[in-house]
Amino acid sequence: MKTIGLLGGMSWESTELYYRLINEETKRILGGLHSAPIAMVSVDFHEIERLQAQEDWDAAARLLAENARQIESAGADLLLICTNTMHKVADQVADAIAIPLLHIADATALHAKESGASTVGLLGTRFTMEQQFYKARLETNGLTVLVPNEDDRAFVNHSIYEELCLGQLKPESRQEFLRIIDDLHARGAEAVVEGCTEIGLLVGQKHTDVPLFDTTRIHASRAVTEALK
Repeated sequence: MKTIGLLGGMSWESTELYYRLINEETKRILGGLHSAPIAMVSVDFHEIERLQAQEDWDAAARLLAENARQIESAGADLLLICTNTMHKVADQVADAIAIPLLHIADATALHAKESGASTVGLLGTRFTMEQQFYKARLETNGLTVLVPNEDDRAFVNHSIYEELCLGQLKPESRQEFLRIIDDLHARGAEAVVEGCTEIGLLVGQKHTDVPLFDTTRIHASRAVTEALK
């Protein structure tokens, strides 16, 4: 099995889930005492969030590229950036290393198509919902993408940074997410992409009949598939 590189810490709550999911999937497939070979660098999210707020994407790209090179030097055969938003700089990170970068939006789009969905709702940070680096990647893969209205985008963004990334799972926020998911479904979304790796910690498939694409689980599963090739 190839060694999976994880560029994590954005936030550590979801990176912890990546680690568990990858190992659970490896054990499910290989059985016994098998676990996944993993090389990981976990960054200080405070610094990353500061650069996001300043929209200093060049500095963020340089920082993550250096971390990615450390992961490659540790023996990783492929790389995952364990966050949706920082795929804003995925191309710069990929250019800095010789190993392949497994893009979270590509893995999600493949999952959507395998599930038969062609129109999806997208939840995430304001960068993910409003900028083109993520939506366009889904659209290039043949999907139509819907996002919440401005007020709902503001709520989702606030909940991610001020609650979920701090480990706060509030029932009242879950209800708001479910309302937004229902609205996207009513507008024509056949499924909703949880395009922030923390959202799945709060809202799971058990909470709604609308199909949810948990990008953390999709990304982790695809990594194991690629590592076992």
